[in-house]
Parts: sequence; structure tokens; C-alpha cells
Amino acid sequence: MARGFASNYRIVLLSAVVVVAFAGIGLRLVDLHVIDRERLTRYVDKARRQVVVEKARRGDILDSHGQILATSRPLIVVGVDPQVTRPEDEERWPELARLLRLPLATVATAFRTRNRVVSRLNKVAVQSDAGASGDEPGDDAGGSEVRWVKLSDTVDEPTYDRIMALGIKGVYAPPKSYTRAYPNNELAAHVIGYVNKQNVPVQGIERWADFYLRGQDGWRESEKDGKRRELPQFRTREVPATQGYTVVLSIDSFVQHMAEEELAHIMANYHPLKATIIVSDANSGFILAMANTPTFNLNDYNKLSADEMKKSLDNVAVANILEPGSTFKIVAASGVLNDAKVNLTQRFDCSLERIDYRGKSIDMPGEAHRFDHPLTLTEIVSHSSNKGAAQLGMILGEQRMWEYAKAFGFGEYTGFPAIYPESRGRLSNYTTWRGTDITRIPMGHGVAATPLQIHYAMGVIASGGELLRPQIVREVRDARGEVLYAFVRSVRRRVIETATAKTVAQMLHRVTLPGEGTAQDAAIPQFEVAGKTGTTQKLIDGHYSTQHHIGSFVGFFPASRPEVVISVFVDDGQMPPGKLNYGSAVAVPSFRRIGEKLAQYLRITPVASTSVRPLFALEGGHR
Repeated sequence: MARGFASNYRIVLLSAVVVVAFAGIGLRLVDLHVIDRERLTRYVDKARRQVVVEKARRGDILDSHGQILATSRPLIVVGVDPQVTRPEDEERWPELARLLRLPLATVATAFRTRNRVVSRLNKVAVQSDAGASGDEPGDDAGGSEVRWVKLSDTVDEPTYDRIMALGIKGVYAPPKSYTRAYPNNELAAHVIGYVNKQNVPVQGIERWADFYLRGQDGWRESEKDGKRRELPQFRTREVPATQGYTVVLSIDSFVQHMAEEELAHIMANYHPLKATIIVSDANSGFILAMANTPTFNLNDYNKLSADEMKKSLDNVAVANILEPGSTFKIVAASGVLNDAKVNLTQRFDCSLERIDYRGKSIDMPGEAHRFDHPLTLTEIVSHSSNKGAAQLGMILGEQRMWEYAKAFGFGEYTGFPAIYPESRGRLSNYTTWRGTDITRIPMGHGVAATPLQIHYAMGVIASGGELLRPQIVREVRDARGEVLYAFVRSVRRRVIETATAKTVAQMLHRVTLPGEGTAQDAAIPQFEVAGKTGTTQKLIDGHYSTQHHIGSFVGFFPASRPEVVISVFVDDGQMPPGKLNYGSAVAVPSFRRIGEKLAQYLRITPVASTSVRPLFALEGGHR
């Protein structure tokens, strides 16, 4: 065989290898495309197909007049994929630039720039149809090629719809998201609550009504490329998101602002640890305002420090408990009248230091004032006599006193919607009462309640003897504004007879009359204010403090036909030397200022002073 020619053996071997290789490739192709095609196709489809979730818009929270308290603002980012644009769409670029409020040159550059390489050092090398521009990243920078270019991230929904109507291929938006916004900042912060950065509702109505507010996410099925980027031109099925329902509250923004403005006045003048004001409709029980301090800006909740968050997020009205003090005396007074145990002409010696009760001599509570004559039931209430309240409790007895306290709502949950677990307060069963409990509990010591419980206990008198359910949600509406569910007046139970409630209301009116009661400064001329002061010594290291108090006033007006109930609680206000944080000093003036404004705003009709009959003229007692 001539030198330079391969042997026949080698040619045959090489040919055989080539044939076998191509045969193997062929067999593999047959296996992939014929034999195992169905199984592999499923893998390919699974790898290429994707389901993109479209977030639902969370529903709004409105006040009773339709003012927005919480809303969701869309975050729509509009961009372009220059690789799929069409030359014939160039005539629509000026309109797109106008809608985006961008220079036409900026939009044109985005469309004509085919490839962008974004480096890890935030340098960008741009290769466009016209040539290279920009900084070239160094070898140590590294980077990845991107196609999609953001044009704007501040596009609202109507503008986005107009952009999509232009029909420019390659222009689209990633899945739309929303951010929660609170236009009134601090207003009703503890009532509304907020949605955090993880889209989890926290506190208040945001959490309680999440079922109605959150809506239902939509989705769309499309394809993605090798870098997991959506290819919008291959979208197939699409299910639109369903917007959340709108929740309408009974809160009146003007009344809420009024209450918060008064709290700011209290903070500036007395610097208390905490304070709360509650305003409700006397006839329906719906809350018009619930204000607490300290408070916080709903839009900046994440800027609070740990200490600030602990102090500010607490809804004082439903989470904190305090001894109700003298405001609790309405329970014993109502009980003895309702059971016909006492008549209005009967008198009680309120100078006693000890008293016999069921065969034992027990101590009587202390008294802020000394009385030079026996007191009637009306005077016990108007002068807030501790010894008188103790005697009323003893007339009722432990079991009946406890039953009336429970009936007024003490020691049980009100069911008010709030994130913080509502406190049920503290009211021990009468079978566990010992020693002087029967003389202390009727005056509001040895029992604890939330401001909301105390407020609605006074509401029993204002409503004509019924304990109303505290409500703050009026309606739930769909996206078209149609009412899906309306909340109505709800009575938890009847506590006392209507006649009893009217009589006690007249007694409480005398608390505000000159020369008769402890809250004369609460009087609003021509409006028959009724109410009760409360001053509670705080427990410090297990002992009642003589310097630290919670002052309160809970009342309503007009007494003969109540329309609003107002409660003011001030925890440890700092008073001038020689004065203490009594309810008559810190809470009563705020009650009057709010009441005067409400009388005008709610157009409450003045009541003639003769409409309340003198109690002492009711001969023969209450019944």
C-alpha cells in the first residue's frame, strides 16, 4: 500500500464509528421525540409555563360620612421589552411619552436599546442599534444581561389602562401590587389598625374585618424564558382579581378629630401616662369616636422604636383595666331602686365608722367629705358618698350586688373588634367575697374594668335600661357601592326597668347642678348634663397610692332624652402643687368642651330646665 494512504481497516473502523454515532443520535432522537415524547413534553411545559398571581386590591375603610380612612394605592411599574417591539408602533411613542410624563427622547432610547448588561458594581454597558455607549464594566465587575426596561413606577390605574389601549407591542407591566395608605395619619389609629410590609393586617378593623377587606387574588398563565422572565406575548388564560369589600365605620371623622384634639390639650396641660376619650350614640350604641394617647402615625408605624411601639400601639380603651371608682356607684343605686329596696325619701347615716352586717361589725370606707345630715339616695349619688354606696350594697347583699354588676357588663367581654385581646376586667364571684368587700365593691374598689366597659355601663342609664353592644362597623359594601351587610342596634340584655333608668338619670343630672354635685363644671346650659365623676387611687407596689390617680368622668346629655354618651379617662395627670388628678379636675372640663361642640355639630335640641321633675316630689318612692 502506498505511503500517505490510510489502510482499509482504519477507514472501515472510522466509518463504523461515525455510523454508530449518528445511529445513536438518531435512536436518541427517536427516544426523545417519539417513544418518551409525552413524558418529556410535560417536563418542558412545566419548565416553560408559569402562573403569575395578580394581587387583589384591598378594600377601603370609610367613616360614617364616606371619608376615606384607609385605602390601597396601586404600584404599577410600566416597562418595555425592546426585543419584541414593532417599527409600526413608533408613531404611538409620543402619546406614550405624554401619558408617562417622560421626554420623548427617553422613551425612544428605551425602545431602541436592544441589550443592557447590568454589572454587580451598578455600572451599565449599553449596546444599542446605533452602537455602544455608557461605561464598560471591568472583568471583575461581572453582570447579567437584561431585556426589560422600566419606564415608570408611578403609573395609576386609569393611565395604565390608556397605555394598554395604545396596543404597543412589548409594553407591559409586571404583576400589579398595592400599598396601604392612611390619608389622615394618626386619626383613629387604634381603631383602624394597619397592614404591615408583609401585607399582614395588624390591629383594629384592618385585622378584624380582613375577611371582607382582603379580596381574592387573580392569576394568569403565561410562558417564561430560560432566565425565568415572563414572555407576555404568550399569555393564555387570565382570571382577574376580585377587589376587597369596603367597610364603613360608625366613626365620625369630625367627632374623632374633636376627641383627639381634646386629648392633645390634656397631654399638653397634664402630661398623663395615658388617656382615652369615647363618644357613642346613646340610643344605638354605635361609637362615634374612640381616641387614645399615646398614639402613632399609621403611615409611619415602622419608624417607631420598640419602646415607642409598646407604648403607642396599646388601645387603652379596650386593653387597659382600672378600678372604676365612683362611676360604679350607679350599679348599687340602680339595683336598690329596681328591686324596690329603697325609696327616694329614705335617708342613710353617712357618718358611721362601723356598721353591723349579718351579725358582724365591719369597718366603713373612708369619705372625702363629712355630711352633717343623713343623705337620701339622690344625695348619695350626687355627693358621691362612699359610706352611702356601702349601705346600698349591704341592702342588696353579695349575690344580688354581684348579679347587677354582671348585668351592667362588668367582668365580661364586650365583643368589641380589636386586635389586642380585649380585657374582661375583674369581678370575682360573690362566693369568694370576704370581710369588707360588700362595703368596698359598691363604691368601685376591688373591681376592675376597661374604659369601654365603664362607658357602656353608663350607657345602660342613657339607653333606658338596656346594655347595648359596642359596635363600630356600620356597613360592608361591594366594589359597586351596594350594601351587602348592614349592622343594626344590638341589645345584649335588659339590665333595669325603663322607669329605674329615668330616675337614675335624674339623679345623675343633679351631679352637675350648682350646689348639689361633684361635677358642677360639667354642666352645659340648657342641655341637662348627667354623669358621674370617678377618682381611683392607683396600685403602686401593691398599695393604694395617695398621689397617683386615674381621674374620669362618664356622662350623657340631655338627661331626659339622651343622645350622646361621653367618657374621659386620664391616667396619672401631673397637677399643680396642692392638687391631685381627680376626675372633677382633669376629666370634667374636657367633657364639657366636647359636649358643647357636639351639641352644635349634632344639632342637639336644648331641653327646658323644667323637663326634669324634682326627685323629692316623687312621693311614695320609686315604684
